[in-house]
Amino acid sequence: MFELWIPLTVAAAFFQNLRSALQKHLKARLSTAGATYVRFFYAFPFAVLYVWGLATFGGYAVPAVSGKFLIYCLLGGLSQIIFTFLLIWLFSFKNFAVGTTYSKTETVQVAILGLLILGDTLSVGAVVAIAISLIGVMALSVAETHISARNLITGLTEKPTVIGLVCGAFLGASVVFYRGGALSLGGDGFIMQAAFTLAVSVVMQTVMMGAYLAFRERDQLKAVIVHWRPSLSVGVAGVLASIFWFSAFTLQNAAYVRALGQIELIFTFIASVVFFREKINKLEILGIFLIAGGILILVVAG
Repeated sequence: MFELWIPLTVAAAFFQNLRSALQKHLKARLSTAGATYVRFFYAFPFAVLYVWGLATFGGYAVPAVSGKFLIYCLLGGLSQIIFTFLLIWLFSFKNFAVGTTYSKTETVQVAILGLLILGDTLSVGAVVAIAISLIGVMALSVAETHISARNLITGLTEKPTVIGLVCGAFLGASVVFYRGGALSLGGDGFIMQAAFTLAVSVVMQTVMMGAYLAFRERDQLKAVIVHWRPSLSVGVAGVLASIFWFSAFTLQNAAYVRALGQIELIFTFIASVVFFREKINKLEILGIFLIAGGILILVVAG
């Protein structure tokens, strides 16, 4: 049976992949924090415009704002920002590869947090699919970073591992909080629920991270404006990705969405092989097949 959240998630993964590629080019002109900020600063006008368009031309009623909704949006936005900074901190360690691998346990953490915070449960098929795709993600990460399975086990007690796990937890928490915020609005139209949650969240993130830059990296606020052309493309790709992500989260359990969203890794893999002619090894191929297998099980039996 066709379910709308599936193509929405695939579209979200595609545009996120595009945004990440565009964002990498900004690193030569902006700091890490500055390059991160453009995804909020240049996205929020379009997110607000999207809500206005739905209300004006689509006939959707603008939802009533509650304290619960605002808390969910604030926690979601803050969790996503904390995730970003933890990831940046992780790269400062010599043995960051192990930590970044563990940060990719996010799908499992989304499932756990979704159950604890929102009461979202998973089918047996979904659990199997997430487990298989997680093994695939870990295999792909090990292949890319050239670390061994033994390093993953011996590194369990190391600081980068803890940071990596916490990093994944905050990314997972942001997803769950965003879903909670959208569902708390009620109403029949998931499109407006998702759009309104996105608009409020990205405005909050713009204010929060803008305040941080004003305090710590004031020169980056000017640089974000000076380099508006490439930054605008990041913002547009980012807001398109977010529109699809938030719509999918509102329709379906966040763990299902994030598990299917790992198709982004397949997009990246195909691009590296077809367009950049990069060499691949057997472990990378195994990882991609496991991710694809997990996604197939999720869609068919989840």
